[in-house]
Amino acid sequence: MIEFDNVTKRYGGTTAIDRISLSIPDSGIYCLLGRNGAGKTTFMKLLAGHIAATDGVITVDGKSVSPSRMPEHVGYIESGATQFNMKVSELIDAAAELQDEFDRDFALEMAARFELDSRKRYKQLSFGMKTMLTTIITLANNTRVILLDEPTLGFDAIMRSQFNALLLESHSAHPRVIIVSTHLIDEIAKAAERLIIINNGRILLEAGIDEVDEKAYTLSGPAKAVLPLLAGLNCIGKTTAGSVMAAHIYGDRITPPEGVALDRLGLQDFFINIVGGKGNE
Repeated sequence: MIEFDNVTKRYGGTTAIDRISLSIPDSGIYCLLGRNGAGKTTFMKLLAGHIAATDGVITVDGKSVSPSRMPEHVGYIESGATQFNMKVSELIDAAAELQDEFDRDFALEMAARFELDSRKRYKQLSFGMKTMLTTIITLANNTRVILLDEPTLGFDAIMRSQFNALLLESHSAHPRVIIVSTHLIDEIAKAAERLIIINNGRILLEAGIDEVDEKAYTLSGPAKAVLPLLAGLNCIGKTTAGSVMAAHIYGDRITPPEGVALDRLGLQDFFINIVGGKGNE
């Protein structure tokens, strides 16, 4: 469905995307993770055809993507995107008029669930509600690929939980590729099926959430007992406090000896270590 073939994007002397090759063959909810400046927004803009790659080829359903060939079936919402200052109900009606496959019933149901006042104009909504309305309209347009760039900015904890439910319901009703860029790692894991981690413009990892949950773990205990265990293991970071060491591993689990504990490594801690773990040594 989606292919990045050795794609690079440079802005002058800065390389934002560096020789990325990635295949997304199946529908699903993907979480795009990366530090600020890692290349997440550039990745999305390239896929949406908003900007051109410097080198390499991007295809969606076998058709190359570029600003002169913007893909019909990719919906992209950038963080902070705005709408015309119309009433909520009018914006939904306008979207239904413009988009043949727009699911108006879904949009109205979600707007009611999130308590969006249909009589209010767009500028009268809070920042979080503006973002939610834009997300609902985007998801109701049943394109094959949906790209959401930091969609939960301005959401409180309840709205973030509702947003995850919205993603799951939307994907259940209309299976497709939904890629969500976010910093709220542990929360999006409740909805996402796969992770794409990008760092310094390169893909570090593309894997299933369940796979990461199984393979990411910590060995902790006396340093003299932990260090010998690391030979042959993929240690992504370690911390020491006096004579005690915690080593963070991504790979097959081992059976540690007595005195060394094995614990699950949470998704956020996994991300921190795989992106910058060497600095923890």
